[in-house]
Amino acid sequence: MTITDEDAGPTPTLGLIGPGDLWYKDAVIYSLNVETYQDSNGDGIGDFPGLTSRVDYLHALGITCIWLAPFYVSPNRDNRYDVADYYAVDPRLGSLGDFVDFLRVARERGIRVMIDLVVNHTSNQHPWFLSARSSRDSSYRDYYIWANELPENSDQGMVFPGSESSTWSKSEETDSYYFHRFYWHQPDLNLGNPRVREEIRKIMGFWLEVGVSGFRIDAAPFLIERKGVLSNHAEARRPHTFFRYMRGFLSWRRGDAALLAEANVRMDEVSEYVGAGDKLQLLFNFWWNQHFWLAMATRDARPLAKAIGELALLPPPCQWANFLRNHDELDLSRLSATDRSAVYEAFAPDADMRIYDRGIRRRTASMLGGDRARRELAHSVLLATSGTPVLYYGDEIGMGDELSLSERESVRTPMQWSSSTNGGFSRARDADLVRPMVRDGGFSPAHINVEDQQRDPGSFLNWLHRAIGVRKKCRELSWGRMEALPSAAASVLVVRCSSQNTVLVTVHNFSAEPQSVTIDAGFPLRSGDGPAEVFNDRQYERWPGGAVAFPIAAYGYRWFRATAALDRA
Repeated sequence: MTITDEDAGPTPTLGLIGPGDLWYKDAVIYSLNVETYQDSNGDGIGDFPGLTSRVDYLHALGITCIWLAPFYVSPNRDNRYDVADYYAVDPRLGSLGDFVDFLRVARERGIRVMIDLVVNHTSNQHPWFLSARSSRDSSYRDYYIWANELPENSDQGMVFPGSESSTWSKSEETDSYYFHRFYWHQPDLNLGNPRVREEIRKIMGFWLEVGVSGFRIDAAPFLIERKGVLSNHAEARRPHTFFRYMRGFLSWRRGDAALLAEANVRMDEVSEYVGAGDKLQLLFNFWWNQHFWLAMATRDARPLAKAIGELALLPPPCQWANFLRNHDELDLSRLSATDRSAVYEAFAPDADMRIYDRGIRRRTASMLGGDRARRELAHSVLLATSGTPVLYYGDEIGMGDELSLSERESVRTPMQWSSSTNGGFSRARDADLVRPMVRDGGFSPAHINVEDQQRDPGSFLNWLHRAIGVRKKCRELSWGRMEALPSAAASVLVVRCSSQNTVLVTVHNFSAEPQSVTIDAGFPLRSGDGPAEVFNDRQYERWPGGAVAFPIAAYGYRWFRATAALDRA
């Protein structure tokens, strides 16, 4: 039977959700692409057996959830976001059995797995589209969006300006045009068609049965735009119901599964994605991300403090997912032209470092010139921000980028495990690697790799392991309320996260100069129990409560945690 929005299954209310169902609140998510992580058979392509061999590494780092980029059968013209079969593993990456074995090992280590759900579009090699373009009478014709004539606005709305010049391409077989927001070889699905929604339900149901804990929703804003108005289906007139449909089915099939949305949207649009807590549970925090990089570029914390105050307050079951970088460009489109120029000047001074008239195609470490102090600062801010932190593979050791590669491929190079051949990623010949290793001397595997940093107690990898451990003890960051506090120094960000009877106050200095900051826990403290410093760049301290001035080093960070008085009378 076809499931509608109304009968997709019960939508959970907060009162019916148990703590285990909200595992994503305490999660530390790690994003990776199987093909660039670890090659097990020497063909130059990462695979699931290779990834499985590295699960213990991720467990030791403190990761509790792995988010996998697409691994489906695909022509692989867009990092496998051009899907040709939603139910099969690309044989170059292994088999479905290899995937299940990986899930088992991850589960035994207490690590959940989320996968990409790419349902805005398919590959033009997907059987649905091959049939749809073959005849106007095809039963799959209305799976996609067609026009007999090229629309007047065909040169508007491209996701990849400069790479694409139109959102419509011609299909010669039927002398008509199909719609595509992304590349021409990725025709958009018609989500206004109930049959397409039913197909998506089956895809989700299949992978939930296999054992995944949720989905990262690719290109979420385009799933609810009214592109389906070209069809005759009633659902096309109410696209905003689609996320409730997905969540209803998800909760019906598996109550603890989660949906993470890629949506760079304005704060007044957030409710379209989370609803009253009955739509998507996690939302990438692009607003925080872009203002974080503005603060780093200008060494002025005020834009980030202001952005924190502007964040939409999410319903209790929902949470922001915070990140420094991901597998795409660093999108700066929500910044003003002046602010975007400031970030460009600081982190992408060359035109080749920029992309799509809105972003930067570099990694965190290379943008910061490999500077250890600023890398610590950046990751301390990330981990000290209320929400769920998302780490990008390789950032834990400070991997750089390879700008000789096209577009966003520059930040998708193979993982650097050791200083040996091909960074320990593969024993294949260089020419057979899925992508070249980073060649930049300072960021090459000879200088940046896991093995060397594991041996060095003072390495960034070991620092990040400790930082993740401290964050896990501070559950205010997962369950509390965050607010930026006034700071006399423009370069210093002071943030308070409160939950029940505890409070965490974190201080970060974005300046190259030492500063002094006055800290106040903000409420009465339990007798004899002053705020204790739990993480910092210097000697730990405790203060008796009240407003006290503390020094903070250049690019320094300090975390103070206190217990409130239970009796506030």
